[in-house]
Amino acid sequence: MALFGFGFGIPAAWRPFGEDVFANPLVIFFILAGIALLALRAIAARPVPELIPERALVVGCVVGLAAFLVGNWVGVHVLAVH
Repeated sequence: MALFGFGFGIPAAWRPFGEDVFANPLVIFFILAGIALLALRAIAARPVPELIPERALVVGCVVGLAAFLVGNWVGVHVLAVH
């Protein structure tokens, strides 16, 4: 989550997916995370909380959000991605 959060944060100010609310890189990041969890559920044929504890899921989301914000800061202030 941290790696992909950071990766989605770097070009976030540039808005690479468009100007729509659902095209925001943070929204796309969490949609892809949800799709990955649904795929894990389908592949394992077991509920996700049996595979990954709820606390770890929440921590992963918080870490992904923090990494997104760090990546956004790096993209805007260090790399000057526009």
